[in-house]
Amino acid sequence: MTDEPDLTPRQLAVLQGSVLVVALCGIVYELIIASVSAYLLGNSVYQFSITIGLFMFAMGVGSYITKRIGRDLLERFVKVEIAVALVGGLSSTLLFLVFPYRAFYVPVMYTLIIVIGTLVGLEIPILTRLLSRAGSLRDSIAHVLSLDYLGALIGSVAFPLVLLPQLGLFRASFAIGLLNFAIALANVWLFARVLRRPRRLALLAGLGAATLTAGMLYGTAVTAFAEGRLFADTIIYREQTPYQRIVVTRNDVTGKVRLFLDGHLQFAEQDERRYHEALVHPIMGLPGDRSRVLILGGGDGMAAREVFAWPGVERVDLVDIDPAMTTLCRDFAPVAHLNEGALENPRLTLHNEDAFTFVREHTAAFDRILIDLPDPHNEALSKLYSVEFYRMVRRALRPGGWFVTQSTSPFFTRDAFWSIAETVKAAGMAPTSYHITVPSFSVWGFTLAGEAGTLAPEPTIAVPTRFMSAEVLAAARVFPADTAPSEVVVNSIFEPSLYPLYIKGLYR
Repeated sequence: MTDEPDLTPRQLAVLQGSVLVVALCGIVYELIIASVSAYLLGNSVYQFSITIGLFMFAMGVGSYITKRIGRDLLERFVKVEIAVALVGGLSSTLLFLVFPYRAFYVPVMYTLIIVIGTLVGLEIPILTRLLSRAGSLRDSIAHVLSLDYLGALIGSVAFPLVLLPQLGLFRASFAIGLLNFAIALANVWLFARVLRRPRRLALLAGLGAATLTAGMLYGTAVTAFAEGRLFADTIIYREQTPYQRIVVTRNDVTGKVRLFLDGHLQFAEQDERRYHEALVHPIMGLPGDRSRVLILGGGDGMAAREVFAWPGVERVDLVDIDPAMTTLCRDFAPVAHLNEGALENPRLTLHNEDAFTFVREHTAAFDRILIDLPDPHNEALSKLYSVEFYRMVRRALRPGGWFVTQSTSPFFTRDAFWSIAETVKAAGMAPTSYHITVPSFSVWGFTLAGEAGTLAPEPTIAVPTRFMSAEVLAAARVFPADTAPSEVVVNSIFEPSLYPLYIKGLYR
């Protein structure tokens, strides 16, 4: 078309709705790409910051380009919608497929961000100019910006609450792409009389929508294929929850299973007892009452299994924020048989809530506290290794009580490991650090301390074990030069230092 028409009320409504949907889709594409990169590469702050910053820059480039568009605004808008729908809708799948070829992942990620951002940046100025035909430019800008911000709000809220938990990363990107295609088709239908090639545009939009619809219908197969390329073993269970991505794999030769959360290995069947015995038995073997035990994390039930081996345990409170995790490990046979039904033990009380909040609300309630949380590979987890949190842990212990926390690898993340010990010390306790070898994780460390602020005595390991013993524990307290204490700072919620140390150690 060579001259844009005046707008009817129906056309005006569709164009205004287009602004809302365009903004919604744009923010969700940002969140999807950032979430995939955080899942695959870690360092969520970096991934979200880079994605949002680069996306906004690309939008500015797209907006600048529109000054060179002088005619055929509707046709160009429809073409942009088709392009952004196809690229954005396939973005998550493409990123998963290219990840095994690590050298290509970052260039592909940056390319997707720039392309999608530029296309989204083209849309809003074009729509503003079209809407200005129904009123003054001042009113048009006000309406467009208000709808743009509203769409961004809806998208940013819908992504974590609806799209991610209900659809997952793959189906969410397909669904948002279909929204863009729907806008393209609606505009082709409504403005067919003034578009030069409406049938061709409708055909392009229809073919693209059919492609993404196939992705939606066969989302499970697409997910299995793309995600399967990330793991050496066969995936036997996968679930996207509001909190994390849960994946369980099984080795085709040995039949042994592994559990991953957001791509991070949590346990491997062949050596999980080394880790869980080292976490549980030293603290349970210390003198004093052990009738009331708290486990923070440990939703797989393995730590609880070891705790129930000790006499005198009357109640175990297990706090894991994700109900899907504890349900899986209670009901999914390949995992449930490993924890020996610990999550169904009548002495266990399950709490699906935040560990930070739970500890804050319980004072002098527990004889033993075991912290079996994932590594501090994001800011939310880092606060559970802070001096403020450890002070609350100390207050939650009964007189004479003890706590232990897994503390990452003193070999790979040496400074992070000793920062945890220093942070425990700053909370008024005397830490005892020890480490073992878990083949699936390499060298792994733990920090143990007591409510009284004195060093822990030698524990008595009085239950049958496969790995841990007094001799093993004595050796575990000896750190060679390359894992010896280093000069580190205390981790605080207000001055977070642990997360950067952890990431630095991993990259090093």
